[in-house]
Amino acid sequence: MLARFRLYKLLQASKLLIFRRVPTVSSVGAAFNAQQHRPQDHLHKHAGLFAVPELSGPAGFQVAQRDALWEMEFLVKRACTQPPGVATVEAFDQLSDSLCRVADLADFIKVAHPDPAYRKAAERTCVDLGTVVEKLNTNVELCQSLKTLLADEEALAKLDPDSRRVAELFMFDFEISGIHLDEAKRRKAVSLNVKLLDLSHAFLHGSHLPNTLEKRALPERLRHCFSVDGSRIQIGGLHADAPDELVREAAYRVFLHPNTELLLCLDELLACRHELAKLVGYESFAHRALKGTMARTPETVMQFLQLLTEKLSGRTAQDFSVMKALKKRLGSTNPDLMPWDHPYLSRAVRAETCNIEAIHYSPYFSLGACMEGLNTLFSQLLGVSFQAEEPKTGEVWSDDVRKLAVVHESEGLLGYIYCDFFHRPDKPHQDCHFTIRGGRLKADGQYQLPVVVLMLSLPPPTSRTPSLLTPGMMENLFHEMGHAMHSMLGRTRYQHVTGTRCATDFAEVPSILMEFFASDYRVVSQFARHYETGEPLPESMATRLCESKRICGAADTQLQVFYAALDQMYHGKPQNRTTTDILQDIQEQFYGLPYIPNTAWQLRFSHLVGYGAKYYSYLMSRAVASMVWRQCFLKDPFNRAMGEHYRREMLAHGGGKEPMLMVKGMLQKTPTTEDLVEALVLDLDAS
Repeated sequence: MLARFRLYKLLQASKLLIFRRVPTVSSVGAAFNAQQHRPQDHLHKHAGLFAVPELSGPAGFQVAQRDALWEMEFLVKRACTQPPGVATVEAFDQLSDSLCRVADLADFIKVAHPDPAYRKAAERTCVDLGTVVEKLNTNVELCQSLKTLLADEEALAKLDPDSRRVAELFMFDFEISGIHLDEAKRRKAVSLNVKLLDLSHAFLHGSHLPNTLEKRALPERLRHCFSVDGSRIQIGGLHADAPDELVREAAYRVFLHPNTELLLCLDELLACRHELAKLVGYESFAHRALKGTMARTPETVMQFLQLLTEKLSGRTAQDFSVMKALKKRLGSTNPDLMPWDHPYLSRAVRAETCNIEAIHYSPYFSLGACMEGLNTLFSQLLGVSFQAEEPKTGEVWSDDVRKLAVVHESEGLLGYIYCDFFHRPDKPHQDCHFTIRGGRLKADGQYQLPVVVLMLSLPPPTSRTPSLLTPGMMENLFHEMGHAMHSMLGRTRYQHVTGTRCATDFAEVPSILMEFFASDYRVVSQFARHYETGEPLPESMATRLCESKRICGAADTQLQVFYAALDQMYHGKPQNRTTTDILQDIQEQFYGLPYIPNTAWQLRFSHLVGYGAKYYSYLMSRAVASMVWRQCFLKDPFNRAMGEHYRREMLAHGGGKEPMLMVKGMLQKTPTTEDLVEALVLDLDAS
């Protein structure tokens, strides 16, 4: 296919192209640059999704679920009758693995499969297994077997550190589910957890619904900018990229208009979380959520956010001043900087100052070239390379999904990454990493290889051009691949702590660290080549791109601080104020741009569900990643000895070690709050 692609370009450009140096691309790059054509294979048996034979059709989820539940009953009995020791921990982990292998796979398929029948079957399995897990977390007999182990000093002394850590993590899961409560309160805890599932689903659904208004309520010249449905206009987003400030303002006011039903849903969600936290012995939901993280307590998080705000205040004010000046030059009649202006003007200032346009960069960032760049980087840094494999019939959910084997130069096959990279109808517009199967050491001594999916929304290749990425897309690819390598290299004994199954504020460190590699010209120059001519990306263009990320960086960071502080306040001790009143107060303290009356931005803050009390994680992880980059990789991003140190101290443990101990092992010091804040400030000042 690649040869035909090159021949076509030669014919198109005639003799002129003979004098151009067309880049060579290895099999990995070629697998992503070319269109994928997989003819229907009726001669081979359907392998099932992810090569799981039962999943050759939607009904297979019920079969996989039945088998997992049968295995669960056997393992619960074994765990409850096993003498206290390492075998108890192994039984618990195997129990977790048997359920996760079905639940995690279903959790991905319910959002990604193009066939509604598969999505519906996977959704049903997620609900059923979620209910089973809630019951297991309040199974007194099962918990008692673990409690007996942790109370037996002789048995405990024989446990290796990994086994003891995993046993304690399983006990923590029991405790936050209320296992130590009397029967009535345990039933209450189960009831609250079930209710929270429903409230979370309802809030997430509502947070993405558009708002509507009568067509006549908008000036005629603005109506064509939005979806029109008869006499009403639908607005389903903030239109932050619109050059017309009236379009941005209209979208902001309408999309964020309060919805009484959703406000009540959020109130109930937060109240329910607090009630559950208090029931199981915590001051607030935030205290419960932060146990075991790098931050540990809400007080530490707020100290971090407040100190960062103080350090950024002068820079943030300067950024806002620059944006206001540009707004005035653009002819605005409103001299004040408004919340709907920030995202647009921030990007506009960067583009104007550094003369950067995505269209000039994309030809240098073909997907195949970027994958080769990752392959080169991982090979030099970690001794790991990718090998493209052809999936079996029925193994993938869409023909454009690529499969990579991840191979270590001495250890052999480490696992598999399924790359669902291209945009298609009904596919979520989000970049994310899914664990399908965690790694663990099995009873027969073999290692269960991890399987993950990376999902992006990139433009697919055509018959004329490969998939061309914007700089932002390229950086997101590196970010998500950081998660994937964490999963591949986290060779833990237990599945319960494999790869990214660790504290949220630590899980983002490896992925954000990859963004630093993606911004370093020494790395980028290894692969950024014009897809037609083979010419390298000029260093001046790379420099301008890196500098642009720091322009208005303080204001952009402060916006994230505002979101993180709001998340903490919502999940702290209840206040006799509405969520909108809290929003207005926190926006004034931690942002600086005015609250707009009769809006409720919190209703679009969908991260409140998945990152409840943990939204700060991105900022803290970025601070740690910055420290790791500056101390360990800035001098030489290809340093193999440092790469091995990084794997040994951070990637290898997954969640099997206290997160701050891993950071200390990497940096040879435990960073203070001041160190973390200083790292973020240094990133803004670096030239």
